Amino acid sequence: MAHLNILGMGVALVTPFTSNKEIDFPALERVIDHVVDNGADFLVVLGTTGETPALSEEEKKKIKDFVKEKASGRLPLVIGVGGNNTAEIIRQLKEEDLSGYSAILSVVPPYNKPSQEGIFQHFKAIAEASPLPVVLYNVPGRTGVNMTADTTLRLAKEVSGIIGIKEASGDIHQIQRLLREKPEGFTVLSGDDGMTYPLMALGAQGVISVLGNAYPKEFAEMVHLCLEGNYIEAVDVHFKFRDMIRLLFADGNPAGVKCVMHDMGLIENELRLPLVPVGNSTAVDILNWVNKLK
Repeated sequence: MAHLNILGMGVALVTPFTSNKEIDFPALERVIDHVVDNGADFLVVLGTTGETPALSEEEKKKIKDFVKEKASGRLPLVIGVGGNNTAEIIRQLKEEDLSGYSAILSVVPPYNKPSQEGIFQHFKAIAEASPLPVVLYNVPGRTGVNMTADTTLRLAKEVSGIIGIKEASGDIHQIQRLLREKPEGFTVLSGDDGMTYPLMALGAQGVISVLGNAYPKEFAEMVHLCLEGNYIEAVDVHFKFRDMIRLLFADGNPAGVKCVMHDMGLIENELRLPLVPVGNSTAVDILNWVNKLK
């Protein structure tokens, strides 16, 4: 199995919009520079945090190419390529220019709720078609179905090219089993900012982070301390951001982190329907925490 060089703190990039809901490319460049210059280890493009379901195919291509132009060579890039139509994903993988990217991130198929065998066959077909290594993404809160530890371990051990997982099941027992039984070279990354510290203490090798859009330096410091085995210092950062992380997701993602980034002057506080900015009370709570962290 190929070794995944994508470890540490990855940032799931937001997609900034202007007030007329167009992609704000100058703001996207500011975000890229902000996270790259402040400790991010890799970037994830066109993931959930990027509001990808609300983007057209043409817009996705423009973002893919823009991030490659601005960040390729500075750190590894991962691109989201997933969905619930296996044949369409395979078509994209065969036709899209993925040069400049190191891996793809592919989510468990949402909505149509496949069986565990269906999930296995879906990812097996994707891995066989993909020109890049595949990182699995398990997020049952969004997809409606959990990929079990049995299925993940089967994919990790039997399918060449599947080299890691972003685990956001929230099931500590399931994730502990993955960490205990995974083959060498298979990387487990936290898919929840709030669980990053405990999962890394158990052996996870990093996170794909939402918080990292706003606070890359601080969160990367915690992740790097964990990678070094310095959990005593790292826990201070974990507790520092615990309540902030809860607030960031109170009204959905990426509404919370966009509220913070707008206050920082990085982006406009704009989302595309069906997503909307955080409510007034949540915004007040978030910005109170922002002021405490300054």
